[in-house]
Amino acid sequence: MKTVYALAMIAMISFFGCTTVDHRSNLHSVKEQDITVGKVQKEVRVGMSGAQVAEALGSPNIVTKDEGGDETWVYDKIATEASYSENSSGLFLVLYGSASRSGAAATTQRTLTVVIKFDANSKVKSFSYHASKF
Repeated sequence: MKTVYALAMIAMISFFGCTTVDHRSNLHSVKEQDITVGKVQKEVRVGMSGAQVAEALGSPNIVTKDEGGDETWVYDKIATEASYSENSSGLFLVLYGSASRSGAAATTQRTLTVVIKFDANSKVKSFSYHASKF
């Protein structure tokens, strides 16, 4: 009977210990992270309307208007990505009453600033961008 119980415990630990969940897709800010240099290069063109830019990139962080009436949109994105990898021996814990753990952590920051200038007809006059990763 004890053997059956031990095998059932090992099977449960193996099943639950190996499941993975994509928590990233549940985060609110994932859609906001979709702006990349490649997307700007692919989607934004001189002559586009503001509606087309908003459809491609979403809402800007900052909107300004100069003395001539020309509008400028700024997309300023900062992302911090933290990763952690861990190994642990849960099976060892069940059988022998102790555990062994090891792990590593890393943090990366990325920035992307996109500046889009519109003319008096609300069409894209020019755009520029700056990206960094550290």
